[in-house]
Amino acid sequence: MSLTIPTATSHPLAALTGAEIDRAREVFTEAGLVTEHTRFTYVLLREPHKRDVLDPDRAAALHREVETLLLDFSTGAVTQAVADLTDGVVVHTRELDPVTEGTAPVLDEEFGLVDEIVKADPAWIAALARRGVHDIDKVRTCPLTAGHFDYDDEEGRRMFRVLAFFQADEADLPWAHPIDGIVAHVDTLSRSVIRLVETPIDSVPKESGDYLDPEITGPLRTSLKPIEITQPEGVSFEYRDGVLSWENWDLRVGFNGREGLTLHDVAFTYQQERRPIMYRASISEMVVNYADPTPIHGWQNYYDAGEYQFGRLANSLELGCDCLGDIFYLDAVVADDFCRPRTIKNAICIHEEDYGILWKHTDEFTHTSEARRQRRLVVSFFTTVGNYDYGFYFYFYLDGTFEVEAKATGIVFTGAHDGGDDPYSTPLAPGLGAPVHQHMFCARLDMTVDGVDNAVDEIDVARVPISEGNPWGSAIGRTITRLSSESSAVRDADGSVGRVWSISSASRRNRVGRPTSYVLHPSSEPVLFSADEAHQRRRAGFAAHHLWVTQYEPSELWAAGYAVNLHPGGAGLPAYVAQDRPLDGEDIVVWHTFGLTHFPRLEDWPIMPVDYAGFTLKPYGFFDRNPTLDLPRSASASCHTTAASGAAASDAAASGPCGADCTCGH
Repeated sequence: MSLTIPTATSHPLAALTGAEIDRAREVFTEAGLVTEHTRFTYVLLREPHKRDVLDPDRAAALHREVETLLLDFSTGAVTQAVADLTDGVVVHTRELDPVTEGTAPVLDEEFGLVDEIVKADPAWIAALARRGVHDIDKVRTCPLTAGHFDYDDEEGRRMFRVLAFFQADEADLPWAHPIDGIVAHVDTLSRSVIRLVETPIDSVPKESGDYLDPEITGPLRTSLKPIEITQPEGVSFEYRDGVLSWENWDLRVGFNGREGLTLHDVAFTYQQERRPIMYRASISEMVVNYADPTPIHGWQNYYDAGEYQFGRLANSLELGCDCLGDIFYLDAVVADDFCRPRTIKNAICIHEEDYGILWKHTDEFTHTSEARRQRRLVVSFFTTVGNYDYGFYFYFYLDGTFEVEAKATGIVFTGAHDGGDDPYSTPLAPGLGAPVHQHMFCARLDMTVDGVDNAVDEIDVARVPISEGNPWGSAIGRTITRLSSESSAVRDADGSVGRVWSISSASRRNRVGRPTSYVLHPSSEPVLFSADEAHQRRRAGFAAHHLWVTQYEPSELWAAGYAVNLHPGGAGLPAYVAQDRPLDGEDIVVWHTFGLTHFPRLEDWPIMPVDYAGFTLKPYGFFDRNPTLDLPRSASASCHTTAASGAAASDAAASGPCGADCTCGH
């Protein structure tokens, strides 16, 4: 089912509509902030303070505000501005220093502009010719964000580092033919190449990477039989005025051009009481950090949310391709560089999935056998950032479990490879390789476990020595450490002790007198591996640790800081926790860094099968007992037995299949 659902704006957290984006542009223009050189980036709903949203009396009177970062594309000046749409006025402006605070993310027009700049540069054209490339119309340029590497001549500019690939024809995969050994450092403000770096690589890999070419695929399989997923009575969820309800879950669905999908006011109704769990959840940032240390590639690290705005790059999903079953789609509205609304058709996919056994037991004493099946609600979107495609999946389970999963696929980034033993790159084809790299995601989880007053404990499994109280040495203990301040809550996962983090209510207790809580079961994959002194690590501080906990502050939304592009580093989570605010019993936000360290395989070429990363939040003492006891039996009678039928079956089994006098050994 593919529907365009008009989003009501009566709720303070409702996603921006196209009309509101248009109105924001008018307000900024009327205030004199817009010229022919102005570009709009980070066009976002400025969400009100949580306390106001959660207070029904205050919420009804809240104004709708739109925040943007304005770029003067003639000078490079950047201005943060906020428009009050309710009153039609600009209520806030602040000039940012691009040198110390970063600048606006990549503009759509800069992709074409960078291509024009390098293809007009004689030195770059000559470098191509030295590699046997003379037809520049067949060269595809990649304008990649430059990072920050203390080049004095790059201060205050809009820098890109440009790599190139050869594409022989429309079907040819350019990533198979990197024109390596050359990188152009381009400034889009001055429209010039300010530096050309070249190393002695003079050949371009020739082998095709067209993963649709029959010569590469071979004959297509005919052995797979169809799988049909049907729900003859329709779906079990409902979507109304921005709110998604399914079984005991309800939440508000949002979307913006920077983060993509956002979830708000997530709650679970238990014993007829609606209980809050999370106020807001999103993927705040992600960085892809490459490990090829050569001059051509050693700088490569990209922030797909802060620099490229992966929400704006979301895919339009297709039934049977991206989502399978009885599917409900939502369109997303984002703003372009001129603050004009653009609708991404079918950007969000919502559906249910069977997920195997939820609980099951066959009891020889009561002669009963019971089973219930697990089911989950899936809310997801996919985005394409250059060569990689990422899917972000938010799962809600019948038993109150919440899970986040990132799926990485697409094309690995390629470069030249001589076939030798390079520890930092994998050979994929003759002359072609792919560098080691990491995909590091940071989820921002604004927790409200039974209210806004929460606390976080780190829990490790502990060995217990033999003693009078543990004479057999069989006891298994736990160490529980309260993370009482922001500085003490910068932590790393440790699979050797089964480390988890409990987010508990400071005001509510369960039936056995313990605080109600949800437990974060983290990804224990490695965090950022860049050296401590590396420029990349200064900017990607969030990726250096698995866990950060901060006190709630509505402006602190971004793991790597507000204006990420060309920022010198230190912003975002490292700056937030430097305030060292108290956490015990406070309104807190939990940030979890998770991801993939990818040593490419031959099997990842020419297109990469999905790789997965994610984490889970599970209720722990949040409910007083298993919250799925009320699930009905399956329609199949063979899935359960009563005490009477179980006793009969037991007697039959005792007598054997051949009768009471069976001697066949069954």
